[in-house]
Amino acid sequence: MRPQKVQDIEMLNGLMSVFRSKGYEGASMAELSNATGLKKASLYHRYPGGKKDMTSAVLVHLEESIHKNVYQVLTDTKREKSVRFDEAIQNIKALYNDGREVCMYRSLSLDSGIELFGDQIKQGVNLVIESFKQYGLADGMSEIDATENATQTFIDIQGSLVLSKALQMTKPFIDSLEKIKLRYS
Repeated sequence: MRPQKVQDIEMLNGLMSVFRSKGYEGASMAELSNATGLKKASLYHRYPGGKKDMTSAVLVHLEESIHKNVYQVLTDTKREKSVRFDEAIQNIKALYNDGREVCMYRSLSLDSGIELFGDQIKQGVNLVIESFKQYGLADGMSEIDATENATQTFIDIQGSLVLSKALQMTKPFIDSLEKIKLRYS
């Protein structure tokens, strides 16, 4: 068996970059090929279902990343509260390149992507909310407060990403993360 020329993580990140910026409908096979460094035939070999399989794989990759870098970090009660919160926030900053990248869930919600991947999108959104909810519960918040704060945190992250993209500046995203820190301090 020949070694793969492009590592899976690099390939998935390349695909995600295109889907983030173009959405499902707008992403062309040529752009996906360029973003991964693979020829179209190689992409189809790895993903026989084409863009649909690629998008699904990217959503699985994104959810795994959120689970590892946000959920597990926030719910690791063996570590100091402020340390894990700061690490989760840093991981969110990295996921969105300090606010320069749009959210994959948002991009796929704008066209037929929501029809095709609605369950995966919902699952990913719920994972982010659940991460902050569990952190709030462990910090002594009531169920209602933990849920409301977690939901507002997701809204703040997403809203600030849209604003940062629209204004072509990262300040709204960075400021929003600082306000989220205050919510949980």
